[in-house]
Amino acid sequence: MWAYETVFYQIYPLGFCGAPFENGPVCSKEEMEVEHKITKVLDWIPHMKELGIGAIYFSPIFESDTHGYNTRDYCLIDRRLGTNEDFKQVCDTLHENGIRVVLDGVFNHVGRGFGPFLDVVKNRENSPYVNWFYRIDFGGNSHYNDGLWYEGWEGNFDLVKLNLQNEDVVNHLLQSVEYWIDYFGIDGIRLDVAYSLDENFVRRLRSFCDSKKEEFFLVGEMLHGDYNRLMNDQMLHSATNYECYKGLYSSFNSMNMFEINHSLLRQFGPENWTLYKGKHLLSFVDNHDVTRVATILSNEKHLPLIYGLLFGMPGIPCIYYGSEWGERADKSQGDPALRPAFDTPQKTELTEWIGKLAQVKKNSHGLNYGDFSSVVLTNRQCVFSRNSGQERVLVAINADENEFFAGFHVGAGQAEDLLSGEMVSLEGGISLAPYSVRFLRV
Repeated sequence: MWAYETVFYQIYPLGFCGAPFENGPVCSKEEMEVEHKITKVLDWIPHMKELGIGAIYFSPIFESDTHGYNTRDYCLIDRRLGTNEDFKQVCDTLHENGIRVVLDGVFNHVGRGFGPFLDVVKNRENSPYVNWFYRIDFGGNSHYNDGLWYEGWEGNFDLVKLNLQNEDVVNHLLQSVEYWIDYFGIDGIRLDVAYSLDENFVRRLRSFCDSKKEEFFLVGEMLHGDYNRLMNDQMLHSATNYECYKGLYSSFNSMNMFEINHSLLRQFGPENWTLYKGKHLLSFVDNHDVTRVATILSNEKHLPLIYGLLFGMPGIPCIYYGSEWGERADKSQGDPALRPAFDTPQKTELTEWIGKLAQVKKNSHGLNYGDFSSVVLTNRQCVFSRNSGQERVLVAINADENEFFAGFHVGAGQAEDLLSGEMVSLEGGISLAPYSVRFLRV
């Protein structure tokens, strides 16, 4: 699967393009006033190639009420971003530059501007779409005062929950996916709130996508629990690694590398009970829903190190636009602060560092497919091994302000430092400079 050897880049299009939060009123396609902003992505292609990006994950891009997760039309690019033809141009150009496209599939719920829901509000019991939604109650009401009650996802009535056990709903969604593949040529889907989806629907989606395009990638948003419930040979290829997200930054902030090491051993370690051995979770240090990593880290010198850990651990690294140069924002400031527009990308030491990490990972069988075992572990340092059978790489991190000698025996006298290209001695271990990362092929 191509995704297992790829570095992802997440763009939240409505923020990236500086679109207004509120969309215009529901109207026909011909009546819409369209902003042609999504082609801005094309200007960022050289930057993404320097970063070593092989795929873009676009957060919601289809016509919606406000933030993208309240869809109105699954087959129409949001008027605040452009036309379908604009986005096809973006997809075609990205593909020409070796960058694949993954779209956000928001299939658990829709917006109140979704055509079939508007028909239910208008025609009530006589609507043919009554059973498209969960638990419509014409004897109830919501704060929108429609004269009916319905299930809103997690109590949010702007997110109308779809009935994914209804064959007409499933067919509507699969036909939409077919359009995305046939017209835009997309390479995968990230399933929003995958943990809430009907499991039979996920199986149908996997089977359908497999029949449409070889190596079509499905990754689900999973926050907790056993990811294997949805990540298996019949359902999703991957899931978001929220367990390690927390461990990544808090291990540095508390100077306790045992925390992230514990999570990685639990997920990928050598024991028989390991949860996700041989699987590839989507890993990240931040995204559109959480505080930027440069803000949450208490020591800015740890910023390059956390990316070193991200690229060294098992998984598929995903970079959130703007964070590659250390952009700051706190979730307490609200979603607009987390999802801004930038005129142009910035080139900094951090972006160059991430580009180097991406290049090393792309060309390393051990980093893409290796297992995980701990070699040296202290509060402020960790050395772990990634062995794929074809290649073994030691990932060594020193989060301390002082030099550290990591003592270990690996049966090899020398190793190649993949980041510098130099050969180094491994006699009894390795010396680690303050605030440093080393990838050593042994």
